[in-house]
Amino acid sequence: MKLENKLFQGKTLAILSGGGDTPAINSSIESIRNRASLLGFKVYGVLRGWKGLLGEGDIVDLTNQPYDGYYGGTALRSSRTNPFPSKKNPESRVSQVLKNLERYKIDVLVTIGGDDTNGAAKRLFETEGIPVIGFPKTIDNDLRTRTIHHYDGKDIEAALCPGFPSAASSVMEFTANLKTTAESHSRIIVLEVMGRDAGWLTGTATFGGAALGLVPEFEITKARKEVFFETVKEAYMHSKKKCLVIPVSEGIRWYDEKTGKVDVVYASSEVDEYGHPRFGGVSGVVASEISNKLGIEARAQISGYYARSGHCRHYDRKLTSTLADKVVDLLLREEYGQMPVMKTITPHVELEEFNTTSIDMGAVGNKPLSYDYYDINNFSFTPAYADFLMKILEKPTYDEFRYDFPVVIP
Repeated sequence: MKLENKLFQGKTLAILSGGGDTPAINSSIESIRNRASLLGFKVYGVLRGWKGLLGEGDIVDLTNQPYDGYYGGTALRSSRTNPFPSKKNPESRVSQVLKNLERYKIDVLVTIGGDDTNGAAKRLFETEGIPVIGFPKTIDNDLRTRTIHHYDGKDIEAALCPGFPSAASSVMEFTANLKTTAESHSRIIVLEVMGRDAGWLTGTATFGGAALGLVPEFEITKARKEVFFETVKEAYMHSKKKCLVIPVSEGIRWYDEKTGKVDVVYASSEVDEYGHPRFGGVSGVVASEISNKLGIEARAQISGYYARSGHCRHYDRKLTSTLADKVVDLLLREEYGQMPVMKTITPHVELEEFNTTSIDMGAVGNKPLSYDYYDINNFSFTPAYADFLMKILEKPTYDEFRYDFPVVIP
């Protein structure tokens, strides 16, 4: 028997992206749009995150439009708008969101974001009954997706978010490139990597040749700072070419000799609508103290937005497609307030819908780097973390100038 209409004919699904951009958001939008269209949905795009559902609304039609999922960032734009009251904006704008959802006849809302964007969506689902599906997104990889990493007979709770694999590739390549200038001057380069509360992305520099690293999960107290300097000195002296690249997360807690306190380094005192201040500059502090304490020339390099820029990489492209397949399942079952996630950390060829599941959006939260992945005593990432990363980036590749020039004796 031939069906005259598709299952969701006459229904409208809208997609929005909020928070920081990643190279995988356009791929996520395209994958969700394509599958929703096949089910019969008209698909809208909400511009600038939650801001596009305020005022008169800012909506575009994606249904029959070409869409480049390989291009990085988000063509729907983004913002850190919070529709619920916050310290920065005490006014509730939920009524504006509800008005526009009704005005544009939006039946289902898919929110691509991190804990903030999807947290707001979850609240709308719980308090207003709005049908929402969250879609994970962050280069920090710090969403609690409850994805399990099977390693050496042990199950480690890891995390896997679209955007992280592409950013990891960029940090790996950037680190490998920095090694050439570090070698040329026998320097230590302290590479600052995005990561407010978690060191997942910072660790990817090890696949570019970094040996040590600092992450937000472990404070650098006065005592630990001294151990760190000794570890750096030893690693530098044992390095064949007398150079190091040391990645540090922007959110590391570093002991300040002047104040006697352990704190982050702020780039600005301003906060966004979710209460987050802007970090930045800790690499300069660490590099300066290495130079002063050890007498070894050290320089700072902030990778900044480089990690989140550029095109969607191979692994991310398949990951977004696979999670979008799970969105179809959630739509068919009308299971709202859920987020699609991978059940296990798998290589590219195993990114398939049967390896997905969904979790309640209210149970997402933040996921710090697992203790299994970081050696606190040696300020280094463990073989378990290397195995986790190998599933995503495969074998690390970077150039080496393999020389051993004979010394000339007059």
